[in-house]
Amino acid sequence: MLTNEQAGPAKVQFLTVAEVAAMMRVSKMTVYRLVHAGELPAVRVGRSFRVPEMAVHGYLESSYFDAG
Repeated sequence: MLTNEQAGPAKVQFLTVAEVAAMMRVSKMTVYRLVHAGELPAVRVGRSFRVPEMAVHGYLESSYFDAG
């Protein structure tokens, strides 16, 4: 069985709501709406949210649609 020291540090990178908004080029309120609707997973830290970077990439990839 692996201990935490043997497994190594977690590779999850968390982003703030402001960083997610800048990455997606939307407002912070849009990110909050996505989080509260359950469309974008987030972790609550105190009174703020942190979003896993991979969750943002996954959300954007799943949101593509053929416009043509």
